[in-house]
Amino acid sequence: MSKLPRGLSGSEVIKALERAGFYVKRRRGSHIVLRRDNPFAQVVVPNHKSIDTGTLSSIISGAELTVEDFNRLL
Repeated sequence: MSKLPRGLSGSEVIKALERAGFYVKRRRGSHIVLRRDNPFAQVVVPNHKSIDTGTLSSIISGAELTVEDFNRLL
């Protein structure tokens, strides 16, 4: 099992999710909603300098990705 990456910024997470087929649906303040149509998934990413590991874990599971898949997308 791969370890969850630490110290990632919101923009790095967004770029990785875009490689997985997500696109920016809307933005409100520092929170960005990304959506993938097929298969449907929607996640909210805070555009902060550093994302906590619990938040990142929630984003990865909401995107229906494994940690290994997410690490490959980085």
